[in-house]
Amino acid sequence: MSYPVVRGVRYFMAHTPGLVRHGSKPAREIPKQSDLLERLRAHYRSYEDALAYPPNRVFLGAMAPEELAAFPTPWWRAGTCRERWLPYGELMPGEELYGLLRAFDQFDLIWLEDGFLAEARERLRSHRYVTPADLARLEQGHPRTAIEAQVDSGAAIPLELSDGTMVGCCNRAHDEDATLGADVLLENLACVATAAMATRTLLDQCRVDPAGVDYVFGSGEEAIGDRYQRGGGNLAKAVAERCGLLDATGSDVKAFCCGPNHALAIAGGLVQAGVFHQILVVGGCSLAKLGMKALGHLARDMPVLEDVLAGFAIHIGPDDGASPRLRTDALGRHSVRAKSSQQAIIEALVVEPLGRLGMRLSDVDKYATELHNPEVTEPAGSGNVPMTNYRMIAALAVQRGEIAPGEIPAWIAAHGMPGFAPTQGHVASAVPYLGHALDAMRRGTLRNALFMAKGSLFLGRMTQMADGLSFLLERNDGARA
Repeated sequence: MSYPVVRGVRYFMAHTPGLVRHGSKPAREIPKQSDLLERLRAHYRSYEDALAYPPNRVFLGAMAPEELAAFPTPWWRAGTCRERWLPYGELMPGEELYGLLRAFDQFDLIWLEDGFLAEARERLRSHRYVTPADLARLEQGHPRTAIEAQVDSGAAIPLELSDGTMVGCCNRAHDEDATLGADVLLENLACVATAAMATRTLLDQCRVDPAGVDYVFGSGEEAIGDRYQRGGGNLAKAVAERCGLLDATGSDVKAFCCGPNHALAIAGGLVQAGVFHQILVVGGCSLAKLGMKALGHLARDMPVLEDVLAGFAIHIGPDDGASPRLRTDALGRHSVRAKSSQQAIIEALVVEPLGRLGMRLSDVDKYATELHNPEVTEPAGSGNVPMTNYRMIAALAVQRGEIAPGEIPAWIAAHGMPGFAPTQGHVASAVPYLGHALDAMRRGTLRNALFMAKGSLFLGRMTQMADGLSFLLERNDGARA
């Protein structure tokens, strides 16, 4: 059998402290606490601090997860850095992202102040993945008075710098349609922009021929639609359009945090069946999660660490004899019949698929699970999410007689990794390790890795079920299984 392969992956990050106020939690709490917005602004990081932040550097490939495990804590005291472009992508300043939002806007939603727009255009002119068509949309700004009037009337929400200076706004598209409100449109446009920049980076750096891409899957958590379709829209095709994938079609896969794994499984099956030849799985940011844990950070006098938007793009194709193989015969799935306890989920996603291949839990070199950065989650009382998952997998290894109870810490150190992904929902679930895994497998230092993602279906109030899907990636030595 010839398996599909993962040929490349690239990521994108943007440092956006000025958008933290529009995250779901801050947007709800700011009206309740008169001083909250100023307290948030006082705890925003500089762009240079965000560049130096070790988890961000792991996400973008400048550090290995193993290096992060040995890095002194707290990680946020790492210092400053000016290294923007890293092996797996870039961390863009928020001022430039505002320019991109305007460049990608086809409906006059984003207004930028004249002087700021000129500065953003000049900065983006030298960006290797900003096109002349993008720059052409940055020629007409708006007077500050017009922007202020839109915000004051309630027809728009402000776009600010980290110090609170208003440099633009995002307008609503309909007076009575909540799904076309300014907050939702800003979330969706940011999602398109972050996914598109990751995709443009992938196309160039991984030498993907745009004319050869047949299909694009969007795997994020955004809801694109209007009052009649709600979340029925299609981010994938919007990304394809902005990346010059003129011969591609696409659609979105929705499964909360495990959307990327579902999309990768579907993409792999379609490639293996010969239905499509080259597929991209993309995911944009989750702006609603900016500042989600910020109150916990403020309480500990920490910087607001949820100040970045992230995206990714993954290339799936037929076996080329070199790229790591996606074992479609070992997909782990959480079925309707399965129970929703954490143990039951991990048994379905880890034990069962490995059993089909006659593998023990210890035969997997690395497990990539929900890789949320614990320095973000622990101060807010949400615990260390990846460590919880690794302890559960190790406990199952004990139950199966593979290791002794006293060996659990060493087993976790060998087969797990510290969380390093921003809390961007689907972005954090397993796929942040793909870049590291591809490199290690091509070097011959990693045999395989299991990518496990879980989804909280109960959040939508339509079912009490959880969800989950896993896949095994293995080194390709040129031999076909």
